[in-house]
Parts: sequence; structure tokens; C-alpha cells
Amino acid sequence: MSLGQATSAVQTAQSDLQLPPTIIASFQGNAQAFQDSLSTVWMLIIAALVVVYLILGILYESYIHPITIISTLPSAGVGAIATLMLFHIDFSLIALIGIILLIGIVKKNGIMLIDFAMVAERDDHLSAHDAVRRAALLRFRPIMMTTMAAMLGGVPLMLGTGTGSELRQPLGYAIVGGLLVSQALTLFTTPVIYVYLDQLSDWLSGRRSSAQERSAQPGPVPIAEARGSSD
Repeated sequence: MSLGQATSAVQTAQSDLQLPPTIIASFQGNAQAFQDSLSTVWMLIIAALVVVYLILGILYESYIHPITIISTLPSAGVGAIATLMLFHIDFSLIALIGIILLIGIVKKNGIMLIDFAMVAERDDHLSAHDAVRRAALLRFRPIMMTTMAAMLGGVPLMLGTGTGSELRQPLGYAIVGGLLVSQALTLFTTPVIYVYLDQLSDWLSGRRSSAQERSAQPGPVPIAEARGSSD
């Protein structure tokens, strides 16, 4: 039984006992560390996403296109959790580490596509649709090779047996399942999101430039000044 199931069983037994309010129960040792780690999970994930967004924003000098790359991450999380549920593997702290690792592994697919598409737009003066289509065709092989290498690297963790294998298996299942689902989805969703966000970026830059032009236009001459100049 995993530590999460054990703590749930202890909490259920505690509620069945109907202890008086003067008795306060708490976990110690590994169980306490497990609960403390789960309470800060959302903070770790948000911090990782913020760091990824800042680095990508500095790299591409854009506020919009890092969102295209981060959009590939939910499919990896869904794939990892679905694989754990399919093979009846408990969501442990090791599985959580696997999902956090997926944030760094999966986003490289989007980076390989978006970086190539932005270079094609800037140097070859292609539209967003044509640039991302060229990127999807030319970068398909490198994306598949790197993803398969990472996925096959997690297979020994997933299928390994022996001492301590129950500790490594959640990590392997999370990595392999997350990469498999994200690979199948991001090759189709990333180009679409890139085109729409590029249109959004053009619309925002058009509004910003029109606002600057309106502010740069000279205003009407005051009547007093016009009358003084005529005198």
C-alpha cells in the first residue's frame, strides 16, 4: 500500500472513532513530509511555469508565443495521470516528480516548431500559416527522434523489477504516458495555436501603433493663440 492510501486509511479510522475535540491528531515522519509536499504541489507547478514563460519570453522577445509552447503541457499532464490510472499506479511523490520533469521535456517540441517558424517569418517573409507548415514538415523527424529517445529511456523505469522497482515505476509510467499523449496531440494543436496567437499579436501591435499615431498627431490650435498670432 502506498503512503497516500495509508494516510487516507488512518484519517478514515480517526473519523470513525469520533474523538473528542480535546484530542488533536497529526502525522509524523514520512507521512508528515508527504502531506507537506502535497500542500505545496501547486506552488511548485506554478513557479515552474512562470520560470519557463520568463525564459521563453526573453528568448523570443514576445509575450504571446511563449504561451504557444506552454499550451503543450496540459496534454502531457493528462497523459501521465491517465496512464497511472490505466495501470492502477498510485499518484505518489515520485509520479509528481515525473510530471514536473515533463514540463521540461515536452516543451522542446513546441520550441523546435516555434523557433523554426519565427525564423521563416522573419527571414523569408512567409505568413504565419506557411511558416508553421514548413516548420511542421521539416522538424517532424527531429521531434520524433528526440521524443522516442526520451520515451524509450523511461521504459526501463516503467517495466523494471527487483528491489526498489515499486519506487521507480510511477516515474516511468508518468514519463512514458505523458510523452506518448503529448506527442500525438501537440503535432496537431501547436501549429493551430501558433497561427491564432500570431493573429492576436498582429492585432495587438496594430492597435498599439494606431494609438501611438493618434497621440503623435497635433491637436487643434487654441482660439486665443490663433487670435494673438493674427494680431
